[in-house]
Amino acid sequence: MLCACSGEQFKLEEAVPQSPESLATRDFSASGLSSRTGTVDWESKLEDAQVDEAESTLKEALSLNYEEARALLGRLEYQRGNFDAALQVFQGIDIRLLSPRMSKAIAERTRPRKLRSKDRNVLAGVMSLHSVSLLLEAILLKAKSLAELGRVKEAARECKIILDTVESALPNGIYREINEDSKLLEMFHRALELLPKLWLQAGSLDEAIAAYRRALLKPWNLDPQRLAKVQKDLAATLLYGGVEAGIPSEYKPWGSMFPKTGIEESILLLFILMQKVLHGEIEWDQEVMNHLTFALTISGEFLSLADHVEQVIPGRYNRVERWYFLALCYSAAGAKLCAQDPSESSEGINFARRVIDVSMDQNEHTLSQGHKFLGICYGNVARTSVSDIERVTLHRDSRNSLNHISLAGTKDPEISFRLGLENAIQRNLTPAFEQAMLYSEMTAGSSPRGWKLLALIASAEQRLKDAEAIIDLALDETGNIDQLELLRLKAVIQIAQEQPKQAIETYRILLALIQGLSEHHDENTSKLQAERALELEAWLDLAALYSDHELWLDSDICIKKAKATKFYSPRCWHATGRLFEAQEQHKEAIIALSVSLSIEPDYVPSIISTAEVLMKMGSKSLPIAKSFIMNALRLEPTNHEAWFNLGLIYKMEGLVQQAADSFQAAHELKLSAPVQSFH
Repeated sequence: MLCACSGEQFKLEEAVPQSPESLATRDFSASGLSSRTGTVDWESKLEDAQVDEAESTLKEALSLNYEEARALLGRLEYQRGNFDAALQVFQGIDIRLLSPRMSKAIAERTRPRKLRSKDRNVLAGVMSLHSVSLLLEAILLKAKSLAELGRVKEAARECKIILDTVESALPNGIYREINEDSKLLEMFHRALELLPKLWLQAGSLDEAIAAYRRALLKPWNLDPQRLAKVQKDLAATLLYGGVEAGIPSEYKPWGSMFPKTGIEESILLLFILMQKVLHGEIEWDQEVMNHLTFALTISGEFLSLADHVEQVIPGRYNRVERWYFLALCYSAAGAKLCAQDPSESSEGINFARRVIDVSMDQNEHTLSQGHKFLGICYGNVARTSVSDIERVTLHRDSRNSLNHISLAGTKDPEISFRLGLENAIQRNLTPAFEQAMLYSEMTAGSSPRGWKLLALIASAEQRLKDAEAIIDLALDETGNIDQLELLRLKAVIQIAQEQPKQAIETYRILLALIQGLSEHHDENTSKLQAERALELEAWLDLAALYSDHELWLDSDICIKKAKATKFYSPRCWHATGRLFEAQEQHKEAIIALSVSLSIEPDYVPSIISTAEVLMKMGSKSLPIAKSFIMNALRLEPTNHEAWFNLGLIYKMEGLVQQAADSFQAAHELKLSAPVQSFH
């Protein structure tokens, strides 16, 4: 027993549950030992005598007082797995009475040696750090015993006593090792780590978060790896706990620069941990990166996530994982890939050709992907080309690349969608509708853009009722933001069917839904921006509808609503110009349209409207109007309004044949024009 309880053997070993007859399976009174509840027989009296003898032997052999002897006996019972017996032993120690003495001992005996030597008389009646360590261990084991017995909240309260005792002695933290008894520091560190876990086990998330913050608020001389573990656990609790734990004012030394929410606090902690990893202060921990990925993803900070992925030391991810991870980050951040950004599609053609070259006769999947992206990039470049010959060539190459994969039997929904889109843009409506139907079947009707393409192709074929029926079906299959886009398309189709009342009601529903959804989104989120863009389009659609019916005041109100959403919008100022034009205020119309073109010089509706106003201002303006129309046709060769106005100009110039050809082109293009642009 003396060996087991010796102060030399201090390490906290894992308790192994056993069921031998305990030396301390009874309650202890303040003055001595009383029998265990139940009948008292000679066997229990013999056991009482054994405990008295053991305690007496410990006191004499080790010069221990009453509490220290109980601490050692309790440790022995805990190590044997006799948690109930250990608890009864520990309960005989009045820690609350001893706590002030322990705090005083820690404060006095951890002072610098120079200061301590001047005050030797003060230390005469002060407990030794060894005794304090022994009692702190008793409290810690008592807390663990309570936890093992399912009394977790009581365990947490006991564990908190250790923190209160040490913190009252060292209110500014621990800046150096307590060399005289490092075991005291170890007990304290274990309590720091255990307390939040106990509160979590008890389901008290607020208390757990407060305990984590308490462990991090002051320097407690934790080694880097243990400190990192506390920081990581706090970050995880804040991320996944489901509660918003407000940060107390005393924890805000930097004022407004301090994290305002639990998510921000979690991200800050994870940033700190990643920096420690990069500087070699702690070991790589995949969990930290996983938590950071989740935190930055739900915050929409994809570029920041990409930066941290790039900083990760080589070898943590293989090359494929790293590049795929980065591609996802940049794609989510809006850093468009070449196939998605028309301005970068020329470079995308080169990349796609290189993929095809290296994959030839080696990897069929990669080869088909190369042809797919080549077709997509060809189509994007064709739509921005200023040369008619180049445009025709690029559209042909786009279809050829996409058909090459389709004929090879590759079952890729994206290929069917792109083929449908390319054919629709070139007004090959029958094959376009077939490919759009195939895409819808392959995606089981779950893709909003598939439904939208089908409806637009149907509208281009002048099957407006079918187009509206397709939208009604799509509304039952899609989510919130997609439903909003489809509702707007439905209203536009209703306008095309000359159903203004139904269209106005659809817009009313759309705007009400946007307002309701916007209240639940944070500022600057992608969803909120998309909803505001739809709100802008809805107000401007209504403005055009009211203007067509000569309801000038209502049209003006809608335009003002749109400008309140986005003042510097080319379409807003185009609508303003059209309103002035309808009221024959030509100079004001030209000014408004000039503002629109100053915001976006290639905005085709404003270019055409400017030409229309100039034509109404007299024959002297015809050459300028004609240059505007030719520019519009360069940008959109299939715009029937531009061809119609070109015919009017030719007619005013007396060029009858050219006028007839232009009117014929306008008529044919209008017969195959969708209610909205295909792209």
